[in-house]
Amino acid sequence: MGQFGPLETAGPLVVWLVVVTFAFIECAVIIGLFLPGDSMLITAGIVMATHASGTGHIWALSVGAMIAAIAGNQVGYVIGHRTGSTLVARKNGKYLNTKNLHKVNLLLEKHGFWAVLVARWIPWVRTLCPMVAGAAKMNHRRYTIASTLGAIIWAPVLLLAGFYFGSFLEMVPWLLPAVLIGMIVLLVVGTGLGIWQYRKEMSKPSETIEVEEVLE
Repeated sequence: MGQFGPLETAGPLVVWLVVVTFAFIECAVIIGLFLPGDSMLITAGIVMATHASGTGHIWALSVGAMIAAIAGNQVGYVIGHRTGSTLVARKNGKYLNTKNLHKVNLLLEKHGFWAVLVARWIPWVRTLCPMVAGAAKMNHRRYTIASTLGAIIWAPVLLLAGFYFGSFLEMVPWLLPAVLIGMIVLLVVGTGLGIWQYRKEMSKPSETIEVEEVLE
């Protein structure tokens, strides 16, 4: 690892900032639809595995990411709730379209609590779910319990998977730098493309959808 200086000495503070920011944004606002949240958590876990203090940081970071995701879920719910029963979609949008909003609304109507819990593991659904749940006036207590449980499972599983995968890769010195650099490059490129896609999506004409109330 001596030849792997830049990433080996990168401060855990940078990883903390990226992870907490991504975890919050993915749940709170529409741009989260286009960010690579799952791969970000796995990459962060691998980066932490390269640090001497990584073991302590990874558990604390798991808690931080959970809190950020829980807070994002609440912000997304409040935004949806304040918009009323009408949500704004983008005509011919890739993700923010009436078809996807209707799908999420239908999932919440049919499965309620379990839909919110499972939504955490479906990238585009986990961003739309809080907003739709709020607009659909889903019972806030049930929503909070389900979304919190989802966050508690989601963040630690992916961070720890990356961390222990990185620990395994450390046994093959030449492989870890290649894998880590590759994943970081993909993450940076994915984030850049996501922001570009978001700008493209938001430039499309808007259309509205009436959300059906979730009665539970």
